[in-house]
Amino acid sequence: MNTQKATFAAGCFWGVEAAFRQIPGVVDAVSGYIGGRTERPTYQQVCSHTTGHAEAVEVTFDPQRVTYDQLLDAFWEMHDPTQLNRQGPDVGDQYRSAIFTYSPEQERAATASRDREQVKHKRPIVTQIVPAPQFWPAEEYHQRYFEKNGGAACHIIK
Repeated sequence: MNTQKATFAAGCFWGVEAAFRQIPGVVDAVSGYIGGRTERPTYQQVCSHTTGHAEAVEVTFDPQRVTYDQLLDAFWEMHDPTQLNRQGPDVGDQYRSAIFTYSPEQERAATASRDREQVKHKRPIVTQIVPAPQFWPAEEYHQRYFEKNGGAACHIIK
């Protein structure tokens, strides 16, 4: 199987990971940290607002079954991209909206998708679209959190 990667930040990674796992063609979704200065950050460090990292989900997908554009569509539906550094009750730079791209093609697709999405919103979209730096998987207890603990702790707000 020929897979590709896509990484999205849309608030609390537990709900984002669970949502991407439900999409046919998504092979894996891993909660983690990206976009900051600290190597191998911990959850506590990211929550301290000193690392610059966002909570994000690295999606491994089969492009024969789901396209990058379909993943982008799902990303826009699972959060409010007009909220700066927050999603619902979760506030902080680690909850920012961002698309981390792995190629010029992904960057072009993400930008075009954002521009199409903007017409649906009265406020400006604040989603960052940036090249993907190193992704750091979160601690094991964050992986598949809803499967292990139920979905009551955080949810995606749109």
